[in-house]
Amino acid sequence: MHLKLVDTGTSGPLLSVQLSGWSAAERRVLGSIDLIVQPGETLALVGPSGVGKTTLLRIIAGLEVDYQGHLSAPDKIAMVFQEPTLLPWRTLAQNITITTGLSDHQTSHLLAEVGLGGRDTEFPNQLSLGEQRRLALARAFAVKPDLLLLDEPFVSLDPPLVKEMMRLFAVLRAKYSVTTIFVTHVEDEAKKLASRIVELRGSPAQIVSDRQNKGAYFQLSASGVTSSRS
Repeated sequence: MHLKLVDTGTSGPLLSVQLSGWSAAERRVLGSIDLIVQPGETLALVGPSGVGKTTLLRIIAGLEVDYQGHLSAPDKIAMVFQEPTLLPWRTLAQNITITTGLSDHQTSHLLAEVGLGGRDTEFPNQLSLGEQRRLALARAFAVKPDLLLLDEPFVSLDPPLVKEMMRLFAVLRAKYSVTTIFVTHVEDEAKKLASRIVELRGSPAQIVSDRQNKGAYFQLSASGVTSSRS
């Protein structure tokens, strides 16, 4: 049995997850999970490959419904998948306007923000993997979600590009003030980007660690320069 409750208030947690379990093909993947996320947090979900991090993210997104427990989540959720889910037959601009309703001018500005300025009429297959990830990120921020979910957004990228993408995400997060949960298996990404790190382990997976973190990238402002915040 499962129940989704939508929290539309302005006070209290943005997200509340209370699961007693989730199974696939008679295998119990997730055990007891109790997770609260407050507005403004950036939570890194870490743990071994295959432990169930992406499954938990998909439950939060509403993509997996056969779970046992309760979920209270905002209406407006955007998710960026590990593989960019773009429309290959549509231009870069159309990939944003069709799904978000933004004007051409707003879309051009957003593409410029993610380093794709002047390429509105190109198609996704003309982009590198890193550029496709930029487009997917732009589309997610374009809907101005209350909660942004990222599933290993920097995987398969070269280290210099990972650093560049992390900085881009941090600048966009500062500008749009989006509460975020992201899955990663890279400790450095979690330490630099997250305000809180939650670790899943075991079979079935449970939360074994939940700690606050002062990510270095939280000092980036929307302009991309270091702020004076402590």
